[in-house]
Amino acid sequence: MSGMSDTHDIAGQTGPAMLFQRCVFALSQAAAVVAAVLVVGMVLHILLEIGLRLVDRSTFVLDEMVGYAIAGATFLSLGYAFEHCALVRVGLLVDRLSGRARRALETLCGVATLAVTSQIAWVIAKTAMRSFERGRTSSSIAEIPLWIPEAVCALGLGIFSLQVFAWILRQIFDLPGPVPPGSDDPLQNDL
Repeated sequence: MSGMSDTHDIAGQTGPAMLFQRCVFALSQAAAVVAAVLVVGMVLHILLEIGLRLVDRSTFVLDEMVGYAIAGATFLSLGYAFEHCALVRVGLLVDRLSGRARRALETLCGVATLAVTSQIAWVIAKTAMRSFERGRTSSSIAEIPLWIPEAVCALGLGIFSLQVFAWILRQIFDLPGPVPPGSDDPLQNDL
């Protein structure tokens, strides 16, 4: 079984499955950094708007920009949040299981999650491509090309789907995650 070498090649972290895990997690981390930058951008825009309104001025696009940034930050941070077990999960059955039975059920849940999220990512990506082809823009004075926020959402869901796939591989081959249990990270992965 070729997967066995991945299971026992953990110490050196050199197996193909571990390389994939590290690459996907690095991608999730990069997306989380972009999400954090979007949050900082929202705060700065809100502060600018407060200052402008003190002198009876406005950017007139605060609601739109903050809405796009919230959507972008939410979708781009999904993979990172999933890896750190920061997403809400209902574990009524899973928490009562251990070993292979738990990994099998986790794998089944992961496959269902992957099927749904990758389908949604594909639909949003098609919508973004259609918006790009048709030159659709927002109805505000900023006339933001709609393919940009749509593409960011599709990218975030795509990264999340990759993170879920990497997690499924960990369940199947009993691999460690990129966030070691017991680390000082407040969002540690306890599975």
